[in-house]
Amino acid sequence: MNLEGLHLRALEPEDLEVLERIENDVEYWPYSNQTEPFSRYTLKHYINQQTQDIFEVKQKRFVISSALKKVLGFIDLFDFEPLHRRAGVGVFVLEEYRTQGVAATALRLLHIFVAEQLNLKNLYANVAKENSRSVKLFTAAGYVAVGIKKDWNFYRGAYHDEVLYQKSL
Repeated sequence: MNLEGLHLRALEPEDLEVLERIENDVEYWPYSNQTEPFSRYTLKHYINQQTQDIFEVKQKRFVISSALKKVLGFIDLFDFEPLHRRAGVGVFVLEEYRTQGVAATALRLLHIFVAEQLNLKNLYANVAKENSRSVKLFTAAGYVAVGIKKDWNFYRGAYHDEVLYQKSL
């Protein structure tokens, strides 16, 4: 899957360092509902599990990669429901590659993949209301806000709303 010099690929053992840095950065934990760091062992096991079929494990993480094989971020499918032809989507771009269209291109690549390979009809994203970058990203990609989960997540000493965005393919 290539588009505008970017492609999506499977996680590889060489991605461990970047994955560990992102997953264990407390700044991002509120958006991933994470409360403690992952061990290297756990992350290695997670990478090794990526060889399992999405129909078995109901999730898949792709590496967003440049033509030079540089890791720019990750894009995930989760809560995969083949019967209902839907899945959740999450995107993370490394700080140094933000505002360059990486997330938007990765979403377009993912849309092509899920439509052609998984025959999905709907994707959805759960976005913190205050996460203006993600709101802008998903809105520009054709996702529509279909609901607000009031006081849904508790972090940084307060409750925060979460917006449910949906896109029909």
